[in-house]
Amino acid sequence: MATQFLRRFFAPRSLVVIGASPKPESIGGMVLQNLLQAGFPGPLWVVNPRGYKEVHGVTCFRRIADLPETPDLAVVCSPLESVPDVLERLGDKQVRAALIVSGGVSLDPDSKAGAALRRRLQRATLRSGMRVLGPECLGVAVPSVKLNATYASQPIGDGTVAYLGQSGMLGNAMIDWAAGREVGFSHLVTLGDSLDVQLPDVIDYLNQSGRCRALLLHLEDIRNARHFMTALRESSRNRLVLAIKSGRTAEATLSPVPATAGIDRRDAIVDTALARAGVVRVADSDELFDALETLSRFKPPKGDRLAIVSNGVGPALLAIDKLIDGGGLLAELSETSAQALVAQKLDVSRPGRNPVDLGGRATPDHYLRALEIVTRDPGVDAVLVLHAPTRLAPSLATANALVEARQRFRHRLLVSWMGLKEALDARAACNRAGIPSYVSPEKAVRAFLHLVRYRQVQRLLQETPPSLPFDSDAEVRRRCHALVDDALARQRDRLTHQETGEILSAYGIECAPSEYVFDLEQAERATERLPGPWAVKVVHRDNCEPFRDGGEARRPATSLIQDLEQPGRVVDAVVRLESQVSEMLPDSPIYSYCLQTMQRGKGSLQLCAGITRDAEFGPVIVFGSGGYKIDVMADRQTALPPLNLRLAQELIDRTRAGRLIREHSHDPQDAVVWVSRLLVKLSQMASDLPRLKGLEINPLLLNQEGLMAVDFALDLGEPSTQAIMPYPEQLRETVVLKGMEVDIRPIRGEDAPLITHFHTFLSEQSIRYRYFHHKAVLSARDLAQLSQINYDRQMAFIAVRRRDEHGSVDAAGDAPAGEEMLGVVRVWNDPDNIRTEFSIIVRDDLHGVGLGRCLMQKMIDYSRQVGTLAMVGTVLSDNLPMRRLLAGLGFALRTNVEEGVLEATLRLNDPQSDWQRHRLEAALD
Repeated sequence: MATQFLRRFFAPRSLVVIGASPKPESIGGMVLQNLLQAGFPGPLWVVNPRGYKEVHGVTCFRRIADLPETPDLAVVCSPLESVPDVLERLGDKQVRAALIVSGGVSLDPDSKAGAALRRRLQRATLRSGMRVLGPECLGVAVPSVKLNATYASQPIGDGTVAYLGQSGMLGNAMIDWAAGREVGFSHLVTLGDSLDVQLPDVIDYLNQSGRCRALLLHLEDIRNARHFMTALRESSRNRLVLAIKSGRTAEATLSPVPATAGIDRRDAIVDTALARAGVVRVADSDELFDALETLSRFKPPKGDRLAIVSNGVGPALLAIDKLIDGGGLLAELSETSAQALVAQKLDVSRPGRNPVDLGGRATPDHYLRALEIVTRDPGVDAVLVLHAPTRLAPSLATANALVEARQRFRHRLLVSWMGLKEALDARAACNRAGIPSYVSPEKAVRAFLHLVRYRQVQRLLQETPPSLPFDSDAEVRRRCHALVDDALARQRDRLTHQETGEILSAYGIECAPSEYVFDLEQAERATERLPGPWAVKVVHRDNCEPFRDGGEARRPATSLIQDLEQPGRVVDAVVRLESQVSEMLPDSPIYSYCLQTMQRGKGSLQLCAGITRDAEFGPVIVFGSGGYKIDVMADRQTALPPLNLRLAQELIDRTRAGRLIREHSHDPQDAVVWVSRLLVKLSQMASDLPRLKGLEINPLLLNQEGLMAVDFALDLGEPSTQAIMPYPEQLRETVVLKGMEVDIRPIRGEDAPLITHFHTFLSEQSIRYRYFHHKAVLSARDLAQLSQINYDRQMAFIAVRRRDEHGSVDAAGDAPAGEEMLGVVRVWNDPDNIRTEFSIIVRDDLHGVGLGRCLMQKMIDYSRQVGTLAMVGTVLSDNLPMRRLLAGLGFALRTNVEEGVLEATLRLNDPQSDWQRHRLEAALD
């Protein structure tokens, strides 16, 4: 339902408080007083069955039916047991939004009474047709429209920061923290038990608000990962998003989430998801506001190299410890900077080296001269100033000197004024001048690391990856689905070792040459086809399950015998393995025996890669160190599919295995590319095979010859949903236009080079028709926004043809090989799928071949299929070819005289509810 009726929560024209009374302990009375104090401008009523004439000066009615008109919003403060009946009566009154502040009763589904009350509330919500926020929430505040429908203990200031949380009490504390730091809110919402309105619904609504410049999130659980990630990724493209999440440990989780196979710490997956969404995660509430203060005042530096200028080496060493522990880098000063510092006698401890210790005799002038040198060093990305008060450099005098000279410094500064009495005035002076200041060296470094982290997660969100020369085709998917379907038909929840090897090979992942045998005679004959020495593995039901050992060092003695030099030893090994499995695992049937050549003597690194499934986020890619004799959990990192080469490389770089690859591989660059490609193939596999529950490749050998999967296991489960919608390969089609074969497919992140080349074929007029102004060059951010899209909210179909058949390179000779782009059509859906806005552009040299009509019809069919109600667009009045095309496709064209444009509209589907009809008519009005 997304944003259906949410406007009534955040900008109600009229409001009723149910259950308010004059009693001082009345929650409803507190809400009413806050509404009055905020100056709510619309009609305001109270309903209380006790029959008060008025409550705090507001007219009170005994029954909901007695209200003089239908309010936009009802704030329900009645005892929770009575709320289902209240919702029924509000529904009879045609109220469309109810904010349930009531609480104090558990709705735990594991409790009989709680589950029964939850069901009553859900049934009442469905029958009433309302949107319900809560119960057990603090309420909603939007200071800019004079709305404070909360029981907060103090006024809520206006500002540009939105806070969304799931805890009412933490929301109360957040208001107090914000007041102490002079932070105002554009919106403040706590959702409580979220029976109906969910966190992503509210994020979707706020994404349409221009007042919200930063978003603070408090998360407890994540219920719809796809909706959550889509809304969050869209939000973080346009504003700063910071998040704090409780439940890092199992003991702090109110609604326990099942463990994720192969992952020691489930919370690491939340870290991965938030980073992929461009969100900075913080550890505690205090850090939340520290990060907000830093990131709202300080443009993130281009790198993570920090220089430190201090009037004592002790504080600087504390800062360095915090920096290195947090993954930052201590900048190395250039020879020019070092000589300048030494020449001016500005560094007393280790002259010319970072940190710069000015010593206890430093004056404000010493600070200024040192900073002019250090901030101009090309090897420095940011500078931290540490100051302890002395007679020669009082805090306020030094702060005033920094403020007056700040324009002379190449880099912005972070400053830690240590102490309390003198430091307070110095911090205030810096804060007024926009220089972030902190109470300790550690907090200042933590702020710098927030800047580094923000730059990293935004790069994950915005980066444009290179192309990957691999696509799974229909035949690959058909073969793999057949293997999965056959196993399920045989009542098996996992594939055999041989079947898993076939799936890996279908995706271009090389497996160790293997012979699968079923008796002693076959085992002996197999040694004639495979060179020795050999390893023999017994394949039985239990060891076909991935991640079965929980990550600890494995003991393969019951399943694997290695270094067999003679064929007779191979036969003996089969006998011994059969005996061991029959004795130790009598309930695990043996499928076959796998004979492989030992892979020693090649200087191989042992890695582990695979796919697991998380209860909240669905498929997850895992990577790290591998082998039978180590704890693979200790180095296992995660990433959400879909992946591209750069995202895969980012995953590799987070592991110890990645460092070993770069340090010990024959060609580290090639090795990283090989592993990255394998991870992208696993990502594609997760998209293509929704029944795949888990896949473990361990060991995965890396040497100068390439990658080889030696041992592997794959199990099956119910179809999964990825948290980030995968590439919709099924929408690809090929058409022939005037003898030219054209491939029409959804755009991919890897298509940025195609877009750049395509732009060179556009005339100034074509660009003006598309963008309404001349846009000669596309920036990196433009390319990221055009090529990286959320497929469940946006769609872009591009038309491409093979370059080996047509076309010539551009004048610069740098056209991408393989494909060239001919045209593109795009749509942007609103969160409720009411309407979608289109744009289209075709290369100038291909006008008149029917490509524009083909692309538009493809997008119309797609939008109609996904249930969108209307397609709209804006066309310049002099764009006659586009006007003719749209008229031919059935669009209604209306002139907007004020803007000098034509507004085009095409109805696609009929509304299915009064709310949809109202939204559609309002959108098209």
